[in-house]
Amino acid sequence: MLSKKTKYAIHALTYLAKKDPSQPTLIVEVSKEANVPRKFLETILLELKKNGILGSKMGKGGGYFVRKKPSEIQLSSVIRLFNGPIALLPCASKNYYEVCDECPDENACGLRFVMEQVRDETLNILENKTIQDIIDNDK
Repeated sequence: MLSKKTKYAIHALTYLAKKDPSQPTLIVEVSKEANVPRKFLETILLELKKNGILGSKMGKGGGYFVRKKPSEIQLSSVIRLFNGPIALLPCASKNYYEVCDECPDENACGLRFVMEQVRDETLNILENKTIQDIIDNDK
């Protein structure tokens, strides 16, 4: 399940991606229009900036803007950034792998095998879906 922070990040990104990147947008506007509480938004926008997805401008006319095309911002990247692993089990994760304490032999574990398939199918979708897809499907 996506955390609220992840959903807020996607909503904020979607809103900013619809804006002209040459005209930075104030946090207050993003908060109001994307319906994201400001107390969460500042941290979210800073994390997105740190990871090269957003840029910012200080002073008069300042604010945040998207540095990448919406079609280049994969949902898998945003989800990993704010939600962590895509895999449902740590032993099935590509980026956050950990041995499961209760499993005597993960190479013979049927649950791990199934969860790797779930991970692969989920990744196939999320790596091929972008912020642009969300914009295109907004009604």
